[in-house]
Amino acid sequence: MAFSITHDQLVGIVPSAKAEDIEKYIDALNEVLPQFEVNTPLRAAHFIAQIAHESGSFRYESENLNYSDKALKAIFGKYFPTEEEAQAYARKPEKIANRVYANRMGNGDETSGDGWKYRGRGLIQLTGKDNYHRCGDALAIDLVNDPELVVADPTLTVKTACYYWDSRKLNQYADQDDLLTITKRINGGTHGLDDRAAFLNRAKQFLNIA
Repeated sequence: MAFSITHDQLVGIVPSAKAEDIEKYIDALNEVLPQFEVNTPLRAAHFIAQIAHESGSFRYESENLNYSDKALKAIFGKYFPTEEEAQAYARKPEKIANRVYANRMGNGDETSGDGWKYRGRGLIQLTGKDNYHRCGDALAIDLVNDPELVVADPTLTVKTACYYWDSRKLNQYADQDDLLTITKRINGGTHGLDDRAAFLNRAKQFLNIA
């Protein structure tokens, strides 16, 4: 019998998720995960741990970027070298995205609007025009011209996360129970590692992984 996740298991793994978000994603997860060979309890445990952290327990489908001037200096200091610049951009998410994501990941310059258009979306934040292009090609959907498709439908939202997971060959590290490498390949560092580990431990408990 094919591996699947029950509603109660997902509630146990992500206890702070809203009931409507559990309902929204449970069927999509069971439909899509096997298509990307996330088809064992351990692989599913690692996948869910990562998407639960990245999405704030399924609360956030797109990047907010509503930062104060102090947060901008702390997180994106190299893009806001002066206090005056940070204050000018504070609490203006679209302006912030257009600056911090300009001229990289396939995006145009700050005036192009690409930073905001291709800001992070999905359960694993797909970010940058190049990533939208590659993901869209892999899933045979036009994400470059319609990036909102990433969050338009739960099945597509899960598929984009699975694409990201698969493109970084993370099943093999899940098989090795290697949380650190998976986190680095998703995050680029170890941000939120303790939270990801807590989700993983609950996933192992509720999916009966010894």
